[in-house]
Amino acid sequence: MAQYKYGSYLSKGNSDEYDAEYSPGDTCNNSGIYRCKVCGDEIASNKGNPFPPQNHHQHSAGSGPIRWKLLVFAQQKKN
Repeated sequence: MAQYKYGSYLSKGNSDEYDAEYSPGDTCNNSGIYRCKVCGDEIASNKGNPFPPQNHHQHSAGSGPIRWKLLVFAQQKKN
C-alpha cells in the first residue's frame, strides 16, 4: 500500500482516470503510482512510457490478468 508522511502535499481527486485499467505494455497516460487491482503490487510509471511487460510481474495461476489502476497522480507544475 502506498504511504506518505506529509498529507499536506496530497489532495483528493475525482478524475475518471482513477477508474481506468491498463494492461502490461499499454501506454501510461499520467505519471504516478499504479496498483495492480488483482494482487496489490505497486509501480511508478511515467506519462508516455509503456507499463511493464507481462514478464515483469507475474500472477499465480487462476489469479486473473494484470490490471494497473492509478493510485496517486503526480501532477506537474504549469509554467
